[in-house]
Amino acid sequence: MVFDYTIMHWTTFLSAAVLLNLSPGPDMAFILGQTASNGRQGGFAAMFGVWSGAFIHVVMAAIGLSAILATSAIAFSCVKWIGAAYLVWLGIQALISRDSSFLSSGDSKETNMRSIYRQGVLVASLNPKVAIFFLAFLPQFVVEGAGPVNAQLFLHGSLIIVVAALIEPPLVLVGSRLISLLKSNRRIGLWMDRSLGTLFVILGIRLALSEKS
Repeated sequence: MVFDYTIMHWTTFLSAAVLLNLSPGPDMAFILGQTASNGRQGGFAAMFGVWSGAFIHVVMAAIGLSAILATSAIAFSCVKWIGAAYLVWLGIQALISRDSSFLSSGDSKETNMRSIYRQGVLVASLNPKVAIFFLAFLPQFVVEGAGPVNAQLFLHGSLIIVVAALIEPPLVLVGSRLISLLKSNRRIGLWMDRSLGTLFVILGIRLALSEKS
């Protein structure tokens, strides 16, 4: 039978998926940072973007492209530096902005949400450490005879995103509730943008200094 797993298999995998999604990292920092700067809509836009970027890694792992990043130092370095440069660029844009996106509204607000979504996709997809993690993590749950290997990798990778869909939205909602109390203060809005910009720069530097493991 296809995808015939034991209860122990699912218990182990889902426990690992929950711990994975609860652990702090660049993706979670990006989601919470956008929630702080742009409220609930910004947090959800960032979250959907990160999920989309993660799904790209799932597909790559399922068809074997992630192996290129794991074995090629040149490919890893290229993706790493592109991702780091993009994060630093986002940070600089937020640091030098004169108007707070935290207080934007109307059509510009809708446009901003689309921009945040695209940023989330790029932040997640341009992190080679995520690709290598999926390549190392997912094969541990491949069971001989349970189905095609690629299909099993795709299933378990997709379920990690499903688990994220149960964990991350409450964090965005709680964060947005706290931030909404300060929404009318323009100075605080600008401070949120500056903090978000600093966060992006730090994440970019951390990614640039990271090594393949």
